[in-house]
Amino acid sequence: MDNNAATEFRVFPKTWGAEYVAVGEVRFRLWAPGQDVVMLRLDGEDTEMTASRDGWFELLATGVSAGTEYNFVLADGMVVPDPASRAQKDDVNGPSLVIDPTNYDWQDTDWKGRPWEEAVIYELHIGTFTPEGTFRAAIDKLPYLADLGITMIEVMPLSQFGGKRGWGYDGVLLYAPHSTYGPPEDFKAFVDTAHRHGISVVLDIVLNHFGPEGNYLPLLAPDFFHKERKTPWGAGIAYDVNAARSYITEAPLYWLEEFHLDGLRFDAIDQIEDTSEKHALIEIAERIRTEITDRPIHLTTEDCRNVTFLHPRDEDGSAPLFTGEWNDDLHNAVHVFATGETHAYYKDFAESPEKLVARCLAEGFAYQGEVSPQSGEKRGVDSTGQPPVAFVDFIQNHDQVGNRAEGERLISLAGDDRTKVLLAMLLFSPHIPLIFMGEEYGETNPFLFFTDFHGDLARAVREGRAREFEGHAGHEGETVPDPNAKKTFEASRLDWGKLKSAENRDWLDFTRDLLSQRSKIVVPLLGSAPGGTGKVIETDKGFLAVSWQFPKGRLALVINIGETAKAVPDMQGRAFYAWPKKDHPDRVTELTPNSILVSFEAL
Repeated sequence: MDNNAATEFRVFPKTWGAEYVAVGEVRFRLWAPGQDVVMLRLDGEDTEMTASRDGWFELLATGVSAGTEYNFVLADGMVVPDPASRAQKDDVNGPSLVIDPTNYDWQDTDWKGRPWEEAVIYELHIGTFTPEGTFRAAIDKLPYLADLGITMIEVMPLSQFGGKRGWGYDGVLLYAPHSTYGPPEDFKAFVDTAHRHGISVVLDIVLNHFGPEGNYLPLLAPDFFHKERKTPWGAGIAYDVNAARSYITEAPLYWLEEFHLDGLRFDAIDQIEDTSEKHALIEIAERIRTEITDRPIHLTTEDCRNVTFLHPRDEDGSAPLFTGEWNDDLHNAVHVFATGETHAYYKDFAESPEKLVARCLAEGFAYQGEVSPQSGEKRGVDSTGQPPVAFVDFIQNHDQVGNRAEGERLISLAGDDRTKVLLAMLLFSPHIPLIFMGEEYGETNPFLFFTDFHGDLARAVREGRAREFEGHAGHEGETVPDPNAKKTFEASRLDWGKLKSAENRDWLDFTRDLLSQRSKIVVPLLGSAPGGTGKVIETDKGFLAVSWQFPKGRLALVINIGETAKAVPDMQGRAFYAWPKKDHPDRVTELTPNSILVSFEAL
């Protein structure tokens, strides 16, 4: 396949928005049943669009070059962007840009993707990953990530949101990469270059709500939202309305096709309520599996319900719907285990956290139908039948770090040695590991909640954030940084200068060694790994031992973050890794505080 053919293939014809249908010929299409008349303002000139009885407005324009500015003008003179814009000239309220997706010359035409069991996920936020906060600057860090042993990058949401700074979860133009980070071609270059370094790229996508600034859909199409249904962040989307459904269900395919991504992470799917005969998420997954067959596509979900029905496996172990589930239970249990904090949702993990960590490692979820002390209701289902790779585990991520009042990372709460033991546990587990940017070198800069709103909205966000932590057990006396202050955003940037210090280089070498060991020992076990592989060997205060039996071998690990030494139980295999480092790990019979031992036996 030549580059031109590859470029032509990487176009997704959207139902909404501006689409080239021939050279220089663009069809503009908008669903606006809430309006009687809509004008297209194209390069400064207004033309009335043709209306249909079902609320669609359409216009075919000729002589349109890529980069041309356009807006929609309503009968009262209000000017709005295209909800399906591929790019914005500047902010979320300004002109949209006509984009020709075939203009990018892809170089990764030999890329065939990577199997899921090889995934070591590196979660990053484009705006704080580098000092420049752009796609182009992030490209320069790709050789570093490849050398480290990262095989997959997960980019936090990119859809255009209000202001210049934000986490991305308040996007309103679902198809447009946030303009502050660079044009669509720059994100394509990021993916293209990552593939040349052997790294897959997945995108975090939000289909459960729209942000508070720049969302004109309620004005254009009130029926896009359910009047009686709310999410924690705004109005619920009417997934059973055809035009709204096409907008939502086409977005994942658009990002996968036009940006040649290797997968998606679906945010907070428990807030996607759909009464249709086929749930929107099922439709999305089935379409992706049917329409994209040239490379493996990895689809993960975040869902506080601890469900498994979206993650079935075929007889050959392949995933017909979603590939894996973010395992918040593992993080929460580890956090209590490491820090002793038991406020808010950590209350569910306050009793014997080492047992819950061990259960997560062996079986998947900590809560598999038990009553949650926090909610008083049962949560979760039996997860023992799920293969280990159905769970994406982490000991920190953007959410649990950033949703602390002061954005502290685990290293600042638990200390270097304890955090190293837990990172080693994460990377030797047969679950799919995710590390948060900077974690690999012991970054101590916080990751704070930041926005760039103005006026009443800025005040509401600032005051709401402060109220969130008033009287919050474990946060007494803390100050809550103003989310809208630029210094809050700047404090959240990675400090790459830390890599000049011996301490942080040691951290980086530690992580690189762990990833090398994982690639050699753990990954070969996972492709054929069924459910029911894990077993808890022993737990005690600050101590746990877990083993897994696979068709190709037996893996076990034991960690001690308690205050006293503990005898090593029978791990049924030869110990090959110990930290702190030992010349003969197989001779270790006792684990001192803040240490880990890992064994393996081939079958």
